[in-house]
Amino acid sequence: MKANDPHGNEPVITAGAVLSQARSALILLHGRGGSADDILSLAGELGDTSTAYLAPQAAQHTWYPKSFLAPITQNEPWLSSALAKVNVSVDKVMSAGIALERIAIVGFSQGACLASEFIARHPARFGALVAFTGGLIGPMGSELSHAGRLDGVHILLSSGDPDPHVPWERVRATEKVFTDMGASVITARYQNRPHTILPEEIESARRLINDAFA
Repeated sequence: MKANDPHGNEPVITAGAVLSQARSALILLHGRGGSADDILSLAGELGDTSTAYLAPQAAQHTWYPKSFLAPITQNEPWLSSALAKVNVSVDKVMSAGIALERIAIVGFSQGACLASEFIARHPARFGALVAFTGGLIGPMGSELSHAGRLDGVHILLSSGDPDPHVPWERVRATEKVFTDMGASVITARYQNRPHTILPEEIESARRLINDAFA
């Protein structure tokens, strides 16, 4: 493992349609302590037989060591390495001839924070972002806005409230940033929901992704 690239040698697990034959792709980002295999359990529930799924694996099962609310410097170089890992998967999908508009990035918990941060730092006409319990990365009260536009991007921010890791205030702040960038944002709050993904959240994500790819 390179000190400045903790995730560089970790695999990307694939499932679903072969990229060269797929019509769309989902990049799935697992949470802290999870794995690529774990998050791939969502694959069949979010796409169809023409969808390719790519799930990068985090080194030591974590994308970055501290809370997503810690100063960003405290999560480096892990965070930059994680963002680069996502970008490699996006490039791989596009190299197979799949347009950005038919790529969705989906994450849970730490993976949802990583997915949100990636989209904010790489504003482009992606198909969709689904953040199951997550938000933009940085301390409470910090400036979260990013330059660039996300016009046409479908975004679902779905979270429990209260949640032990992700304050609802951060979900709403993330909603504002993405809305200001031009995205079409749906925010769903599940009161007293455990730190998990409910079936109705998966159904909402499936509908959003289908609409994005329509």
